[in-house]
Order: sequence, then C-alpha cells, then structure tokens
Amino acid sequence: MIKISEFPVTHSEDAISLNLLSYNMQVAIGSHRVHHMISHGWRYVMPHGQSVSNLERIARILSNYDIVALNEADAGSLRTRFINQAHYLREKAGYEYCDQMITRDIGRFAQHSNSLLSRVPPKAVYRHRLPSLRDGRGVLEAHFQIRGHQVVILITHLSLRRKARMAQIEYIADIVNRYRSVIVMGDMNCTIDSPEMGRLFARTGLSGPEHTPATFPSWNPVRAIDHILVSRDMTVTDISTLTEPLSDHLALRATIKICCS
Repeated sequence: MIKISEFPVTHSEDAISLNLLSYNMQVAIGSHRVHHMISHGWRYVMPHGQSVSNLERIARILSNYDIVALNEADAGSLRTRFINQAHYLREKAGYEYCDQMITRDIGRFAQHSNSLLSRVPPKAVYRHRLPSLRDGRGVLEAHFQIRGHQVVILITHLSLRRKARMAQIEYIADIVNRYRSVIVMGDMNCTIDSPEMGRLFARTGLSGPEHTPATFPSWNPVRAIDHILVSRDMTVTDISTLTEPLSDHLALRATIKICCS
C-alpha cells in the first residue's frame, strides 16, 4: 500500500471537506431480520461459518471514506476465530491506519471495542473509560492535523440505560470542551431530541444535521440512534444511511465541511 501523509480531501481557502462513516457492525454476526435477534444470538459467543464472508462484505462498504468509526468490532476472540475485525477491515478496505479501544474484555470469549480506520495516522490517540455500572463503555479520542487544522475525533458507544448515558454525556462534554474542532461519532443509544443529547448540545455547542436518518433496526429503521455530531466551526452538508443491512444497525455516512477562517 502506498503511504500518504494527508487526507485526499477537498480543500479551499475557506473550508475542508471530510467523508465520514459511523457503523455499529454487531461483531459481523449478520443480523438483518427481526427473527435473527433470536436465531443469531449464539453468534455473540461462538464462531460461525459466515464470520469472514460478512467481514468481506462489510469491507466493501467501508472502502470510500476518510475516517470510519466502528462500534462492536471484536478485537480477536473465540467467536471471531481470533480475528481482530478492525485490523482485518483496515487491510481489506485499504486504510492506512487502525486503532481501537477494547471496551468490554471477556478474555478469549469476547473483545468488544470502539475502533478507528483512517487514511492517515492521527498525531495522538487517547482512551477514556466512561462511567458505568459495569466496565464496558469508553471513548477513543484521536487527534488529526488536516491541512494545518487540528481536528479531534471522538468515537463512542453509550449505555442502554438513560441514567448511565447522562453521566457518560457529562464526561464526553468535558473532553469536547478542551478543543475547538471536534467530531463525535458512534452509537449513542438515544435520539437527537433526547434529554441526554440536549444536555450534550447545551454544554458543548455541538450540533447534528438538520435531518438525522434512522439506523435501527436495520430491517425496519425507525430510531435514529447512531450519530455524527460536529462543533461550531463545522457543518454537516450531506448525511444518509447505507442501505445494505449487515448488522442490526445501518451504517451512517456524512460529508462535513470544516471552516478554516
């Protein structure tokens, strides 16, 4: 692979454009029908015959972005035949860089993670444990220098319980407020009009797009719980879901414009 030192982004004196993707890939177990929530349940803990073929299909839909945020990518355990899924996707989808934070470590049986795929390496990466009743939620923080402009990417996957999410939002807001240009990506397990998202917007000045597409469940999307949020110096100019269901979530893609002035 040819190494590159900068994103091949659209750039003018006034703005930089980035193409982003956020995807809860559900460990590549391939749930895309309502009955799969039961019939595929065993795939969360045991290897299955479609594991690699599902990863190959996922790699194809990940291949056209500058930065990809992955939730529920296994870091290499029994259920994935000890394949680190994020690293596998980095190679197959043609990305220069991969990093991850293992959020729920169940030894050789499961290694849940938040993961990053990028065209170029970040300048720095930090990992944060989020407050939760049990360990298993976190934030992967990556710092990029894009055409001389510092951009911080936060990849997270929030809890199912609102009380826990509110505490996690407070923690994330503290990180966001350290920087000027921040993008938050991931499965937030709540909609844009929820109290917890309202709290995040009020504390940070982050915002979402005018329209947030529904991502869950993938076979009949009715809830917009996966998000790409940006700070005040950015705008989301285009956002949509990818229609191929390879998980219980649809992948969410967006083009963002960063103001350089």
